[in-house]
Amino acid sequence: MTRSGDHAPPPPRPDWAYFFDIDGTLVDLSDSPTGTSLDADPRQLIAALYRTAAGAVALISGRSIADIDRMAYDLRLPAAGQHGIERRDAAGRMSRHAFPAEELDWVRRELATTVASHQGLVLEDKGLSLALHYRRAPRLASYAHRLMRSLASRVGSQYCVQAGKRIVEMKPAGRDKGVAVEEFMQEAPFRGRTPVFVGDDHTDEYGFATVNRLHGHSIKVGRGRTAARWRLRDVRAVQTWLQQGLATAAVDP
Repeated sequence: MTRSGDHAPPPPRPDWAYFFDIDGTLVDLSDSPTGTSLDADPRQLIAALYRTAAGAVALISGRSIADIDRMAYDLRLPAAGQHGIERRDAAGRMSRHAFPAEELDWVRRELATTVASHQGLVLEDKGLSLALHYRRAPRLASYAHRLMRSLASRVGSQYCVQAGKRIVEMKPAGRDKGVAVEEFMQEAPFRGRTPVFVGDDHTDEYGFATVNRLHGHSIKVGRGRTAARWRLRDVRAVQTWLQQGLATAAVDP
């Protein structure tokens, strides 16, 4: 992984396939895992891009698909939730990664007990994965990571620990955002297009690596070391970039 330059990506094209992270990419990060939604402007931009790109737009998030739909309540786009553990294709068909869920019940109880005794920690139960947020208590970062690694070591290799921005998660192994991109790219309307992945977090690096391998455009939002080939400054820069592409598409013959 290397530090990418500060170069903005080329303008969006209608013949690309688009994959967007949500938090920190289409909407600013929030202290609450469920306390944010897509404002009207980004929703309208994504809806317009969806029409322009003939439906080749998907949201790929650590959030569950139910939460993605809550955030973008007037859109029902193709989506991969919980880092690809669950996926809805362009035809609306749902699929979920099979794994032994009973092991997660014990971890859920352990984390709930921990959160109750540590002010500032927040447990997000996504059903198929568990996330421990410490955004409100950054002093507990090391503790949260040690705890999750310890619990994961006791449930076996079918689960893995994944770190994000002031969050650490336990999820079934074998699925990530890059795998989700690969699955979408095998299906219409994404098949045969140039893939584009836009994200801001450590978990998005899987998507960047896949898109790079497929000779697409990987776009990092914000600062930090990354495998992405392009960079946009922040959420507002993402919106400006989308507006630029939509304006170009509107005037092209």
